[in-house]
Amino acid sequence: MDITYHYPPELFNLLIDTIPRLNRSKKNLLLFFRGAGVRRADLSDLEVHVDKDRHSINKFQITRTVLQRLNERGEAALRERRELLKRVVEFEDFSSCWPSDELEAKGLVADIMRIVNVKDSFTRMRQEREDERRRRLAEKEREGKGTQEKRKKLEEIKNDLCALFASENPHERGLTLEEVVNNLFKTSGILVRESFRRTGEEGQGIIEQIDGVIGLDGEIYLVEMKWLKDKAGVGDVSQHLVRVFTRGSSRGVFISATEYTDSALQTCKEALSKAVVVLCSVQEIVMLLERYGDLKELLHRKLQAAIVDKNPFRRILE
Repeated sequence: MDITYHYPPELFNLLIDTIPRLNRSKKNLLLFFRGAGVRRADLSDLEVHVDKDRHSINKFQITRTVLQRLNERGEAALRERRELLKRVVEFEDFSSCWPSDELEAKGLVADIMRIVNVKDSFTRMRQEREDERRRRLAEKEREGKGTQEKRKKLEEIKNDLCALFASENPHERGLTLEEVVNNLFKTSGILVRESFRRTGEEGQGIIEQIDGVIGLDGEIYLVEMKWLKDKAGVGDVSQHLVRVFTRGSSRGVFISATEYTDSALQTCKEALSKAVVVLCSVQEIVMLLERYGDLKELLHRKLQAAIVDKNPFRRILE
């Protein structure tokens, strides 16, 4: 809370000692208060005392009475309290004081400035802590909304993927699988380039089709997706391995809706001596979506198995 919201005792007493010394006469003192915006209702009876009998009340009594009234009014007198404090700490012409009060007035103003600066520092620190707390809450709220939105997208992807099991059109099913899995890559924050075709010289037509390209940890992976009637065999994985081998330092990801033959697994294992290749099943992806898992984590675990254990197909269902 701002110290001007309610003068604390130490500041209250310092102001009572200071303000009268900044004004030579009682009438000047009342003008000082009036100039700070103190309402007439808080000053009128004091003005009567000064006009009728100047000995009936002194400057310190006047100051205490005014400050008490301002404090008691709470938030309603916030502007006046702020203005009074501002006028005191910015006071410069001490020649307006009585010569005997000048040095003491300077010291008192310095004390008030010190208190204001210390209090303001604590106020700023509290404000900074509160701002930081609000930032954390806002960030957590944004993260919560982001998590909800991501879960919603993953749910949609899972439904789209599960719907493919009822499809009776192999070609359409294969194309939709590409779309669904590439959508999963994007939702998981993995850089992706969707399927594209590479054409040869004039008259050669399409010489190569790639289902997708992803970037993970600074490495480029060519992605192949297959929804075959039978198990994915040597011929299926070899075609993808050739694409990987002919692209320098690229790596490969092969995703199949059916199981892999033993010979296909052996072929990919031998290929690890030339390039990193990981195999994945649609079943693994469905299980990942069921638990709203992290696709990056799944790929990292598979990559570790391929590089460290020379196992291109570590099945991850949990």
